[in-house]
Amino acid sequence: MPIVQSGRVFAAVALLLAMMAVLAGGAARHESITFDEIAHIGAGVSYLQKLDLRLNEEHPPLAKAVAALPLVLRGVHADYSNISWSFSGKMFNGFLGEWVFGHWLIMRWNDPYSTLMWARAPMLLLTLLLGFVIYVYASRLGGVWGGLLCLSVYASMPAFLAFGPLVITDIAVTLFWVLAVWQLPEMWRSPSRWTVLKFGLALAGAFLSKFSSGLLFFVFLGVALSLRWRGVPEQPTEKAARRAWRRRAWRNLAKATLWAAGFVYVFYFVLSWNEPTDSYSVIPHFPASPLLRRLLMPPWKYLRGLAAFALSAGSRPTYILGHTYSHGVWFYFPVLCVLKSPLAFLLLLLFAVAIAFLLRGRSAGKVSAIPSGMELHWRALWVSLVVFVAACMLNRLDLSIRHFSIALALLILLLAPLPGMLESLQRLNWRGARAGKWATIGLAAASVATAVWAYPHYFPFLNVLSRGRPGYLLVNDSNLDWNQALPEVETFVQQRGLNHILLDEYGIDEPTVYVPQAQLWSCQAPSPADGGQWAVVSASSIADGHNCLWLMQYPHQALAGGGMYALQLPPTIPVAGTPGGPPLPEAYRNLGGVIGFDTQAFFLNLIRDPQQLQPTMDRMRAEWQASQKKK
Repeated sequence: MPIVQSGRVFAAVALLLAMMAVLAGGAARHESITFDEIAHIGAGVSYLQKLDLRLNEEHPPLAKAVAALPLVLRGVHADYSNISWSFSGKMFNGFLGEWVFGHWLIMRWNDPYSTLMWARAPMLLLTLLLGFVIYVYASRLGGVWGGLLCLSVYASMPAFLAFGPLVITDIAVTLFWVLAVWQLPEMWRSPSRWTVLKFGLALAGAFLSKFSSGLLFFVFLGVALSLRWRGVPEQPTEKAARRAWRRRAWRNLAKATLWAAGFVYVFYFVLSWNEPTDSYSVIPHFPASPLLRRLLMPPWKYLRGLAAFALSAGSRPTYILGHTYSHGVWFYFPVLCVLKSPLAFLLLLLFAVAIAFLLRGRSAGKVSAIPSGMELHWRALWVSLVVFVAACMLNRLDLSIRHFSIALALLILLLAPLPGMLESLQRLNWRGARAGKWATIGLAAASVATAVWAYPHYFPFLNVLSRGRPGYLLVNDSNLDWNQALPEVETFVQQRGLNHILLDEYGIDEPTVYVPQAQLWSCQAPSPADGGQWAVVSASSIADGHNCLWLMQYPHQALAGGGMYALQLPPTIPVAGTPGGPPLPEAYRNLGGVIGFDTQAFFLNLIRDPQQLQPTMDRMRAEWQASQKKK
C-alpha cells in the first residue's frame, strides 16, 4: 500500500475512533451512575485494595478490576470497617452487601462525579480497542474499504455508544470473544507455542469477563463439525492427512484451554489472596489445610461465581412490543436488534446478502467473496454468531440489547466482504456495481449521521421501524432508561424553578446526589397529597418496572430522548382501580418482575441503613426454612 494511501487510511481510522470517543464519552460524561455500576465499581475497588473477591462474585472480576485501576491509583477511599464489608464475607450475604458497599463508596465516601468519570475511562478505552480490532480483522476479510465500512458501522452503533463506557462486563467479553474466535483457525495450522499462548490469553480474557463466555466451547465444537459437513480449501483431501489435521486442532485447543485455565487461576489466586478461606468447610482443619484451602480458593471462587450466575440468569418476566410475559421469549433479541439498530445497518446487512447471491450467480460460483486463506476465519465468525444467537433465543433472561453485544459485533464483521464483492461484480461488468458502491458509502454515512443526530441519548434509541410509538410501549429495562438520565431531571427542575419533585427512578440508589429536590415516589401508588405536584417517571417504569400507563393520559414532556417523562399530576388523583386511575395493589409491577415484592424499597432500606443487612438476611433465611418445612 502506498505511503500516502496508508496515511489517509490511518487518518480515517483515527477520525472514526475519535468520533466514537467524543460521542460515547461525551454522553457518558453527562450521565448519572447506572444500575449495575453501583455494585461493579465498589467490587472492583475492593479487589485491588483488599485482594478479596467477596463482592459481586456472580460476575468474573476482570472488567471491574480494570475500571477500578485509575480509582485506586488516585487514592479512592473505601471504609472497610463499614458493616456492608464485614457482612459480605459469608456466602450469599455478598449479594446484598455489594449494593450497599458500592453505593456508599461512590455516593458518600468519595465525590460521585469524579469517581464515576475515572471508572468509566478505562471502559471507553476498551470500547475503542474493540473498534480497532474490528477494523483490523475486517481489513483481512475485505481489504481497507471493508475495514473502514465495519469501523464506521461499529463506531456509530447506539448500543456500543450507550454501553461502551459503562462499568459492566458486556464490552469486555465482546472484545475477548472476537479475539478468541479470530485466532481459533490457527489451531488447525501447526501453530507455534506463542500462537497457542495468545489464543489461551484471549480465552482467559473471555472467561474472566463473563461466565457466558463458556459458550465458546460450543463454538469450537460447531466449527469442527462444520468442517466435516463442508470443508475449506486448506483442508487436506487425503483421509489420513485430514484425520491428523483434525487431531492437531483438538490437541492445540486442549493446550490453549489449559493455558487459559492457568491464567484464570493466577488472576483469581492473586485477587483472592486476602479473602478468608473459611467460606467453604469441605476440607477439615489439619496442619496443611490452610495451604490447601488457599491453593483451592481460585477454582472454588470461580465455580461458586458460575453457580451464582446460573441462578441469576434464570427465567424472568419480560416485556416486548407492548406485551408482558411471565418468562423470556425466543423472539426477544431478534426484535430488539431490529428496533434498536440504525436502519442503515439493517439495510447494509440485507444488501450484503443480496450482493453475495448476485456474485455467486454471475460468476457461476467461481469468484469467492472471501479472500484466499481466510475461509476458515469466515467459518469461525459465522458459526460463533449462530451459536451465540441460538443461545440468546433459547435463554429466558431477556433484559437488554447489551446482552446481544457479541452478536452485533459479529454481524458488523460479516459486512467486511461487501466492498470486495462489489469490486468483483464490476470486473464482471455488472452495471449496478458503481451504484452499489455509492449506496454502501451512503448507508455507512447515514449510520454515522444517525449517531450524531441521536447524541447524547443512546439508551432509548429506536429506529424508524418503531413508527413513532413511544419506547415504553415497545421495549423494557436499559433499552430505555437505566437511571442514567438524572442530570437531565435536575436541568428540568432548574428550568422550572421547582423546589420539590416526585421521582420514580429505575434504580436502587438515592437520587438526591444528582437531584437534591427529588423525593422517591412510586407512580403506581400515589397518595391524594400528591395532587398537583410535578413528577418525573422513568420510561422503564411506565409499563414494565411499574404499572403506570395511567399517567400518560396527562400532558407530559420527554426527557433524555424519551428515557424519562415529566408531568404535572392532576389536582385530584383518580381513585385506584377506576378508569384512568392508578392500579390496585394486585396489579402492581415491581423492578425485575418480582411478584409481590418491592425490590427498590427493599434495597433502598439497606442502603440508607446498612445495620439492617444482618436482620434482613436472618429474616430471609427464616422465611425460606419455613417454606421448606411446608413442602
